[in-house]
Amino acid sequence: MNQKLWEKSRIAVLTLFVGISPLAGAAGVIVPQRIPDTYAKAATLVSVAHGRQLNLRCTGSGLQTVMLEAGSHADSMTWFKLQPLLSSVTRVCAYDRAGYGFSSGGPQPRNLDADVSDLHDLIRAAGIKTPVVLVGHSLGSNIVRRYAERYAAEVAGMVLIDPPEQDVAAFAPEWAKSDEELNAQRFALIRQCEASAEKDALVSLPALKACGVGSNPLASAKLNAVILAEKSRPAFWRTLLSELQDNAVVFSKPVPLKETHGSVPLVVLTAANTYAGAPPSVRKALESAREKTQAQIVATSTHGERWFVDNTSHDIQLDQPEVVAKAVAKVLQQTVAPDK
Repeated sequence: MNQKLWEKSRIAVLTLFVGISPLAGAAGVIVPQRIPDTYAKAATLVSVAHGRQLNLRCTGSGLQTVMLEAGSHADSMTWFKLQPLLSSVTRVCAYDRAGYGFSSGGPQPRNLDADVSDLHDLIRAAGIKTPVVLVGHSLGSNIVRRYAERYAAEVAGMVLIDPPEQDVAAFAPEWAKSDEELNAQRFALIRQCEASAEKDALVSLPALKACGVGSNPLASAKLNAVILAEKSRPAFWRTLLSELQDNAVVFSKPVPLKETHGSVPLVVLTAANTYAGAPPSVRKALESAREKTQAQIVATSTHGERWFVDNTSHDIQLDQPEVVAKAVAKVLQQTVAPDK
């Protein structure tokens, strides 16, 4: 199933930074073009609430830690290009949310509050120094925002990668209605796939393809085998269904008027081609919905900025990881590193 089907102030034009930058040390870093086989096994399994474990991948060193929060039904692999860039200049950690990758499944429902609670437990259990800089992609941007509201003292800055449009029904009511109908189909398919996984019937590639799961062209045969095995587990499908059901609620509402992040440094990255596949008749409405959403998010901080990124899809961290790294570098420049 296509990821687009599953997932759903101050404006600054992106420019090159001049002068000394925390990213200067990343100049010689070679960004991998294929997913390394290191992702074929767990990194560090950290024990959290309810006798579970979350898979944590930390690299680099520095006084300030950058925590990466993936989008819907994605795991730490989504950061395979960005993490090496950041780890050359600071400490950076990515993790698999409950039910994904090498992490244990978590209590239902898998909503924003559950994800925020897990992230908080993970940071404490792993001994990660706070405040941290949080980087969130798509749904991950909502998790990051909720975390920053709940644990403001633990967040030094935020970089949000193409936060999705919220309250789309106010801009494209027919599109929103059709998406609700499509959701019913998605959820029914996921339930069927979960039932098959319960019967150990998702062990073959044809069976997984029927559930919309295929091989990743950027991964080796070894890594693909691990990825497909993960998606044959009932926990993956239970997590996915609960997450997408919560997405439908979260994104149907506008950005809360009461949301505020004070003076926390905040950069919102806007992808140029997020809606390239949308029908022309609704593309403008979707862009307007995202425009309002992202402008409202930027306005939640007195140090909020928005950068437009040309020639990129919704997955800016994969298409142009250097741009994300520059945004993180700017936020790091504005933060005060914790004491040793």
